Amino acid sequence: MYTLENVSKVYRQRGKTIKALDNVTLDIPTGQLVAIQGTTGGGKSTLLQMLGALDKPTEGYVALDGKEISGAKVEHLARLRGKEIGFVFQSFNLIPTLSAQENVETALEPQKLPADERRAKAFAALESVGLGDRASHRPSELSGGQQQRVAIARALVKEPDVLLADEPTGNLDEETRDDIMDLLEGLWKEKGLTVIIVTHDSAIAKRAQRRLYIKAGQLSEKN
Repeated sequence: MYTLENVSKVYRQRGKTIKALDNVTLDIPTGQLVAIQGTTGGGKSTLLQMLGALDKPTEGYVALDGKEISGAKVEHLARLRGKEIGFVFQSFNLIPTLSAQENVETALEPQKLPADERRAKAFAALESVGLGDRASHRPSELSGGQQQRVAIARALVKEPDVLLADEPTGNLDEETRDDIMDLLEGLWKEKGLTVIIVTHDSAIAKRAQRRLYIKAGQLSEKN
């Protein structure tokens, strides 16, 4: 379960003070599928960074499963991101010179597993997203939807408790968008993950259990 209590994030930019998050208080139960919508610059990506232990609030605290992460040491946060939280991004972030399987394997490097175990886990993750037959292909040999499936496999291979997705369908056409959302929804149901998706797309957000809306750093529930 995520708990955010009175979280604010303030930046200084060109001599101006920008409040990316403004006194956000939020609970996200374990196993919930949540969509976060909002205008550009409204704070949704900043909120996701807080949930992913990628940034720290200026005020307030963030906790995961009762343990505060907003004030944790860098080493602890690295372990958390390396094992318990999986990330999926709009731009896929695949390494172009590596095969699909090798890209997935990169997520396991911090765990220092034997090479054969790392390869087996990566292949199994690719099979779980329907790409076992594309394991040897490089990103340039895959469609956009297939590249995002590789990125999802890379996030899942760590066997995380939480999957954070930042505009995961933003670069995809409508049909492929729906396929990726079908995949995420199926994995959520199958694995009992907490899935949090930042999206501008109402068609994606409507499929979530819970919809949140953020504007000018302030969060509200959306029915």
